[in-house]
Amino acid sequence: MEFLFRDLKKGHFLAKFDARIKILVAVFSLLLILSYKGFIFPVIIILISIAFCIAMRVPIKVVLLRYSEPAFIALILLILKLFFSGTDPLFSIELKVLTLSGYKDGFIEGLMLALRILAAVSVIIVLGLSTPFTEIMAGLSWFRIPKTLIEIMMFAYRYIFILLDDAMVIYNAQKNRLGYSGIKRGISSFSTLVGTLVLKAFDHSQKTTTAMIQRGYNGNMPFLKQNSLKYKEIIISILFITTLGVIWKI
Repeated sequence: MEFLFRDLKKGHFLAKFDARIKILVAVFSLLLILSYKGFIFPVIIILISIAFCIAMRVPIKVVLLRYSEPAFIALILLILKLFFSGTDPLFSIELKVLTLSGYKDGFIEGLMLALRILAAVSVIIVLGLSTPFTEIMAGLSWFRIPKTLIEIMMFAYRYIFILLDDAMVIYNAQKNRLGYSGIKRGISSFSTLVGTLVLKAFDHSQKTTTAMIQRGYNGNMPFLKQNSLKYKEIIISILFITTLGVIWKI
């Protein structure tokens, strides 16, 4: 858990920007990415995001960790589009039981989809690395996002790491007792791990509910007090959004 938060540093330039402005820029960027039909704009967004991560002095391991899962999903979608979508054959692979054909138009469509996924994830990564989670939630509250949704996200964010710590403790204990020495024992140990985590999740929820009621929780969760927006930050964000809009249009 500590490894996941070493990247949040307060000395970089993006930390000085208001979370509400960063949320608006991120939403606008996502809309541009999702509406773009091509390769250039998503690649530019990815490069800009990586440049921001370098400027924020984020460790390369953290960046790769954040990209690993969406990159795997993008690769799977690219493969599916390549072999199961399209009409213009690109190549064929002869197997014993069937013939796999790759399609050029399917590859192009899959590549555009993969780049849009990676570009959208890049925007979220920069937002998450440059802004503490509490400030993001306070910004969403300022935009009148339903409080119930925000509270659910805050509880999920808090307890997902507690459950992760519990899972690591159980996994290490099972591993030290050769619980994953074979396929059958591994499946049995994994099922025990999942069942234990489900029980722990219910236990944590009951304890949290009791603790909050005893502390006077009435359904309203306090958030950070928002300061006035700075004109300098607004102007810089407008210039940045305008630049992205011009690149998108080109």
